[in-house]
Amino acid sequence: MYEFTRNEIRDLLIAFAVLSICFAISNVGTDPFGIASILPIVSIKYGYWAEFKLWPLGLVIALVTAFLGFVFAAPGAVNTYADQMSDEINGRISIAGPMTNMGLALVFIVIAALIYPFSIHSQIVHLIYLICTVGYSVNSYLAAFNLLPFATLDGTKVMKWSVLIWFVVFAIAAIMTLLSMTIGAENMVGLIIGM
Repeated sequence: MYEFTRNEIRDLLIAFAVLSICFAISNVGTDPFGIASILPIVSIKYGYWAEFKLWPLGLVIALVTAFLGFVFAAPGAVNTYADQMSDEINGRISIAGPMTNMGLALVFIVIAALIYPFSIHSQIVHLIYLICTVGYSVNSYLAAFNLLPFATLDGTKVMKWSVLIWFVVFAIAAIMTLLSMTIGAENMVGLIIGM
């Protein structure tokens, strides 16, 4: 049975709200109508106790960088509590989040490619298309960021378990993020449709 504590629900909601605003600001600037239009877009298998903890300074950094045109997001972390945990189990638990982000990114880009031809004729479908392209970008970025081998990020724990697995997964996440930053999710959709 998985349970969320009240503090965890509060922290997740705060992190979601602030990051949504940050990604909206970085995409459309400080125009309130632009932010309002894009905001909806941004929007325990091993028996160990895990809980998300908010990092307020990380949210402040995300908000400040959003005004610079990009988002450096570190809203918090999932802390796993156990008396004894092997590096392998800790690595497997730690890789689950970034892998989920990568999976979501791929689902978003596939959906965007499938509905793109219909987005020209419907504002609702176009909004869903935009949600999917932003969803790809945000999730690929979060996967790559969380796999960095620094401090308490997931990358450090995965590297302790297996450098090879960390390298392969990080390389894929980094490529996905670079494609989003250089080509852009919208152009990626065009390439996918053109295949």
